[in-house]
Amino acid sequence: MSNTYEIYLVSDSTGETLERIFLAIKAQFKNFNYKTHYFSFTRTENQILKIIENSSKNKNSIFLYTIVDNKLAQFLSTECNKKKIPCFGVLGDLILTFSKLLNQEASHIPSGQHVMNEDYYKKIEAIQFTMNHDDGNSLDDIGKSDIILLGVSRTSKTPTSIYLANKGMKISNIPLVNEQSVPEFLKEKTKPYLRCRSNS
Repeated sequence: MSNTYEIYLVSDSTGETLERIFLAIKAQFKNFNYKTHYFSFTRTENQILKIIENSSKNKNSIFLYTIVDNKLAQFLSTECNKKKIPCFGVLGDLILTFSKLLNQEASHIPSGQHVMNEDYYKKIEAIQFTMNHDDGNSLDDIGKSDIILLGVSRTSKTPTSIYLANKGMKISNIPLVNEQSVPEFLKEKTKPYLRCRSNS
């Protein structure tokens, strides 16, 4: 009988993006028995310690996380290593990693083959940037974005951002709650357009 893996999905936001990524990973494997544990809005070391304590009660635990704060992400990784629990940020080559961990070949990827060329690193950089700029995070360097998505909640901004990031584009997505939620950077960029509209 196959082992059942306890999958801990830890996010500092809603966790929707992380859940989608895990579903894409598990679809690559035919024999993958698992149980998921969701932890959203994880933003303190104390929260992480409680999650790891909970996971220690189970066998075959695996952690996946999306955490923007590098220090907190490193803390999670370090604490998992102490307990010998596999722990991965979503930006690693997860399909190949899971292939080794589960001791089975992914259905669409040749075992051990992955071209590490310039396009690959560009895509990884774009995904890293996009994950860090999801849901209005890291607005201080929003000017480096190739595309900025601004819209109300539940309009598929995050899935669209991830899709475009996989094409090598750096995406920022910002939830539109009210006028104050629009960054000054965008207000300055759109002033000429707004003046044009008001005069027409």
